[in-house]
Amino acid sequence: MGPVQIVLIVAGVACGLAWLLSLITHEHSWVDRLWSVLPVIYLWIFAGSAGLEDTRLNVMAVLVTLWGARLTFNFARKGGYSGTEDYRWAILRTKMKPWQFEVFNLVFIVLYQNALLVLICLPALTASQNPSAFGVGDFVLTILFLGFLLGETVADQQQWNFHRRKHAPGYTGKGFLTTGLWRYSRHPNFFFEQAQWWVIYAFGAVAAGSVFHWTIAGAALLTGLFLGSAAFTEWISQTKYPDYAVYQRTTSQMIPWVAKRRVPVSG
Repeated sequence: MGPVQIVLIVAGVACGLAWLLSLITHEHSWVDRLWSVLPVIYLWIFAGSAGLEDTRLNVMAVLVTLWGARLTFNFARKGGYSGTEDYRWAILRTKMKPWQFEVFNLVFIVLYQNALLVLICLPALTASQNPSAFGVGDFVLTILFLGFLLGETVADQQQWNFHRRKHAPGYTGKGFLTTGLWRYSRHPNFFFEQAQWWVIYAFGAVAAGSVFHWTIAGAALLTGLFLGSAAFTEWISQTKYPDYAVYQRTTSQMIPWVAKRRVPVSG
């Protein structure tokens, strides 16, 4: 059995488990709990299929493991593994009939997102099919990945610190974060998350010797997912904070960039 078949079996089990648990528990963040784990498994499946003798695949697997460890830690400290559901699903349920949301749960939350987790890992398939020496391009990509990983770590820590201040007694500042990396992007954590997976795609492209390869679909669809998620999150913020519109007008949505004018500082 090849690595793709093994990955698909694991993905199928993950889909079934996430769907059944959502029906049993009536909460729909089970895929979120698997999000930082499954890609790590998939990358090591591909690296293992080469007998752990392909340096590029090994490096890709180690990098994705670092990504998964960081994301798991951040998700856990926010209560993600203690039964807390993504707040956006509760809001979305109010806008759908129960049966509509269950269809959405099966098709989008469970099937689509699990398929996406497979797709973003398929550059490892390209790398396994095109083994070659680990070169300068691979080294540059490794440094880029680690830089983006650091950027996401900093952005998430800044957000964590802000929410701890926000929920502390006596806080009178703004309801949303506009300092640190969030001064230059409304979603710096989203930007760095996507950037890491574009680097994983680039590893496959280097192996294939082509800038464009069919596995670009995974990174492209992930970017589309984050754009949609950002739009929904910002709609919620607009309904809660009228001055969020000012932040939107002056600050880049994704790519960190200098603000058009000084943004009022949050507490």
